[in-house]
Amino acid sequence: MPDNNPFPLPKDELLDAYRRMRTIREFEERLHVDFARGDIPGFVHLYAGEEAAAVGIMKHLWDGDHIASTHRGHGHCIAKGVDVVAMMKEIYGKKGGACEGKGGSMHIADLSKGMMGANGILGAGAPLVCGAALAAKYRAKQKGGPSDVAISFVGDGASNQGTFLESLNLAAVWNLPAIFVVENNGYAESTARDYGTAVDSYVDRAAGFGLPGITVDGTDFFAVYEAAGEVIRRAREGGGPSLLECKMVRFHGHFEGDAQTYRAKGELEDIRANRDCLQRFTQAILGAKAVSEAELQAIDRDVLGLIERAVAEAKAAPPPDAADLTTDVYVRY
Repeated sequence: MPDNNPFPLPKDELLDAYRRMRTIREFEERLHVDFARGDIPGFVHLYAGEEAAAVGIMKHLWDGDHIASTHRGHGHCIAKGVDVVAMMKEIYGKKGGACEGKGGSMHIADLSKGMMGANGILGAGAPLVCGAALAAKYRAKQKGGPSDVAISFVGDGASNQGTFLESLNLAAVWNLPAIFVVENNGYAESTARDYGTAVDSYVDRAAGFGLPGITVDGTDFFAVYEAAGEVIRRAREGGGPSLLECKMVRFHGHFEGDAQTYRAKGELEDIRANRDCLQRFTQAILGAKAVSEAELQAIDRDVLGLIERAVAEAKAAPPPDAADLTTDVYVRY
C-alpha cells in the first residue's frame, strides 16, 4: 500500500466507496426534488446522510450474501449493486423497474444481487434474514469452507418490534451467520430515541440474547468498515450472529413531506454542516492525499450523468399494462 494511503483499503477501493456513497446521495437528493414536483407516486423515504453505514458494511459482502432492508432502502440497494436505472423506473412505477413498476420505493428487490427487498413493515426483514442465514449455514456445511452471511437492517422504531427481538433469539439459538444492523438516526419516525427506548444503547439488547454487539459512529465510514469486517468475518467462520449499532443522522424527514416539527431549532443545519458522512470521508481521503480532487470530480460527473439518464429513462418508460396485474405475483420453481 502506498505511503500516502493510511487507510485499510487501496486507492481503487477508496474511489469505489466514494462512488457508491456519492451515487446514493445524488439519487436521494434528486428524488427529493422530483417528489416535491409531483413526479413520483406513492411514499418515499430518503437515505441521504446515512451512506457510510450502507457502503461501509456492503464493501465486505460477497455475491452470495443476502440483505433485507427497510422502508428507507434505496441506499442499501445501491450499495449492494442493484441497477440504478431499474431502481428509478421502479420508483416511478414503470415497466423495466426492479419489480416491473409494481412495488415502488418501499419494495425494491433484486435477488440476483442478494437484495431480498425493502419492506414497509417495521422489522419484517429480520426473520427473513434468519431464513437466508440458515440456508447459508446449510450450504457451507455441505461444501465446506466459510459461509455466506445475511444482514438485516432496522431503524430505531423497528428495533422495538417483537419480530426483531424474536429474530435475535432465533439467530442465537441456531448460531446463524447473521448480522443485525440497527441504524440509529435518533428517531423512530418522529419519536426521539430517548423517549421511546429504555436502554442507552441497542448493544444492551444484544447481550440479553447472548449476542456480541458493537456500537460505532455511523458517520465515520472507516469505523463502520472496521466493525462490519469484524462481525462479518466472525459469522463466516461459524462464530454466530452479532448486532452492529451505527449511530447516524438522516438529512430529510421520516418521509417526503414530513414537516419535522419534532426537530430542535437548527438541528438540520447542524447535522449537514458537522455530521455529513460523505463530507467526512472526502476530507479524510483528500487530506491524506490518498486520492486527488480531480479523481473525485470525475466520479461526481459520472454519477450526475447516471442519475440524469435514470430519470430520463424512467419518465419515458411505459407503465405496467392491465394484463400485467397477475404476473410476478408468485415465484414459480
